[in-house]
Amino acid sequence: MIQTSKEDALRYHSEGKPGKIEIVPTKPYHTTRDLSLAYSPGVAEPCLEIQKNANDAYRYTNKGNLVAIISNGTAVLGLGDIGAVSGKPVMEGKSLLFKIYAGVDAFDIEVDEKDPEKFIQAVKAIAPTFGGINLEDIKAPECFEIEERLKAELDIPVMHDDQHGTAIISCAGLINAVELAGKKIEDVRIVVSGAGAAAISCTKLYCSFGARKENVVMIDSKGVLRADRNDLTEQKREFSTERDLHTLADAIKGADVFVGLSKGDILSQDMVRSMAANPIIFALANPVPEISYDEAKEARPDVLMATGRTDYPNQINNVIGFPYIFRGALDVAATAINEEMKQAAVRAIADLARRPVPDVVNRTYSVRHLTFGPDYFIPKPVDPRLITDVSMAVAKAAMESGVARHPIADWKAYKQRLRQLMGQESKFVQNLFDAARTNPKRVVYAEGTHPHVIEAAVRAKEEGICRPILLGNDEKIRRMAADLNLNLDGVELLNLRVPTQEMHDTRLRYAKVLAHKMERRGYTLQEAVDKMYERNYFGMMMVETGDADAFVAGMYTKYSNTIKVANEVVGIRPGYKHFAALHIVNNKRGLCFVADTLINRHPDEEALEDTARLTAEAVRFFNRTPVIAMISYSNFGTDIEGSAAKVQHVIQRLHERYPDLAIDGEMQVNFALNRELRDEKYPFTRLNGLDVNALVFPNLSAANASYKILKALAADDGEVIGPIQFGLRKPIHFTDFESSVRDIVNITAVAVIDAQTQALRNGAY
Repeated sequence: MIQTSKEDALRYHSEGKPGKIEIVPTKPYHTTRDLSLAYSPGVAEPCLEIQKNANDAYRYTNKGNLVAIISNGTAVLGLGDIGAVSGKPVMEGKSLLFKIYAGVDAFDIEVDEKDPEKFIQAVKAIAPTFGGINLEDIKAPECFEIEERLKAELDIPVMHDDQHGTAIISCAGLINAVELAGKKIEDVRIVVSGAGAAAISCTKLYCSFGARKENVVMIDSKGVLRADRNDLTEQKREFSTERDLHTLADAIKGADVFVGLSKGDILSQDMVRSMAANPIIFALANPVPEISYDEAKEARPDVLMATGRTDYPNQINNVIGFPYIFRGALDVAATAINEEMKQAAVRAIADLARRPVPDVVNRTYSVRHLTFGPDYFIPKPVDPRLITDVSMAVAKAAMESGVARHPIADWKAYKQRLRQLMGQESKFVQNLFDAARTNPKRVVYAEGTHPHVIEAAVRAKEEGICRPILLGNDEKIRRMAADLNLNLDGVELLNLRVPTQEMHDTRLRYAKVLAHKMERRGYTLQEAVDKMYERNYFGMMMVETGDADAFVAGMYTKYSNTIKVANEVVGIRPGYKHFAALHIVNNKRGLCFVADTLINRHPDEEALEDTARLTAEAVRFFNRTPVIAMISYSNFGTDIEGSAAKVQHVIQRLHERYPDLAIDGEMQVNFALNRELRDEKYPFTRLNGLDVNALVFPNLSAANASYKILKALAADDGEVIGPIQFGLRKPIHFTDFESSVRDIVNITAVAVIDAQTQALRNGAY
């Protein structure tokens, strides 16, 4: 689990603009006419239309994409009743999750009121502003009354996520786990540790899918909910039992399922051993579960387990549900989130884990072949299919149950809109991190004394994406890390200048390998030994010999020198005579791959053809289908000299050799990026009807200048990742002197995935 300090958390929330959210205009506002339309006098017209028909608020305002996150701060995370304003950072965080996962605008509202009736009246008074209400962090039993009253008295969706979010995700997991255990949900004996809002809602939802109340034993802080107890609330009494059970140890004997929604370290290994065959354990207390994953597995290797943590399989995470449940409800202007919609979300989430996992998930999320089984019966929290599968299921259920004001007619178009909604390809960079985390590799950083590199190595280690090795003077690195307040635990420091026998032997071993490689290119062994005092040579030889998995450099070193070393040490992949690099521009249009931005200054036709082929491989590496435009200053033969003619010749060969590859040119950039314009003027192209996602330029100057223009323009609403090398035999990757810490961490994630993929190819994963 990633560790963060108090200082990190406070700095994150306070630096720049305080907090985590802001309001962004969605209409033009630069001219006097714009302002006249936005406010007076133009704003009167939609006001009058809404007065005639209140539902027109969904047409003329942001109501249809706006959720209120409302809390009184009485049950904030594990902090308890800390007050309304103290809970505001949590509610802002929820707003952020709504936005980044499902494109839902959410506004946090902290109501300083503990009296349920007054709280209800306050929420009702502001409800016309919103298309939905997410109740959050309200203590039980008041939360039950508040939600039920608001659901009954408002005509917009209301959901208390603390209750139903956990219920929906855990129910999907339980359905799948029961199947994997070879059991039936109506037969399993379930022990629920905890009797708060989440526990009661989870159990009710399990029963709606076939679990029997008589098979459920629920436990609160005083013991088993027995019918003879006189201290039970109405909600708890529903799950009381007549059986002679008093403690968790009593209840767990022979049980098939344990669901923990209580506190850490209360389920012992002996208790787990007493459970039925193929036991199912959902230990969901956070940050410390009722029993750790490792302890449960040690006690019962046949256990099917889920936790609330990111560092073990099958994470029960509310973010798998609530953004998409509200997304679907808002998109049909639903009047409620009812049981049918919640059940539809459960089925969609459960089904997603059962279906064959596409390459986009295998590569982006784990690099291994994920299949439905003990280690994968709940979808990954950042699975990009969630926004389509869950949102569509919820929207359909709303329509079928009669609570949709605006039914969806074209489901294909709706699915496409959901895919494009996020603009940034469903959290592309975060997905890279998730993929790298599945099998972190040893990454060597050549410039270990650069402050950005030191910080990037520490951040990459904290993110769990690699095991970093910093090359350089270890004492200097430690001093710099101390000055930067960075923790080097888990970061290996390697000083090439230490006069030890071990380092001498390592240099000699590497030198012999390099001298053998270069013996027909004028190298002697002594020259190779001398090279091993240079960090680029030494670091790349670590990768070449298998002592490390990937290499990152470029903060100090000129590209030309690093490229030369890479050619000598690892060489170019078979089937190519050149290698290349590209940058990925990630903005609201999606991903655009720009090549070659680094390696080949004035490529001849052979180099340009290799670049185009490598670009196609790179696009596929990132789980996209390549649609490539080869760029020039002319279109399809309007000039027959210079670089335009060179591109024409390359295109002709590529069309002959790769008839299924969507590539064409030469063409100007505006035709490449404007499908309608291109298809109207040049309908004969291989790209007809397709959106270009990769641009190959005729020389380094054009490619480098273009990506830097795009990078500058994407500064506020996108990100540029790169340079990303393709074509070398080993994972050697480059930064540049302008790279930020974030840029280096991003390249590290790419380097790790590259190493994972190469290990897969070699059968060594």
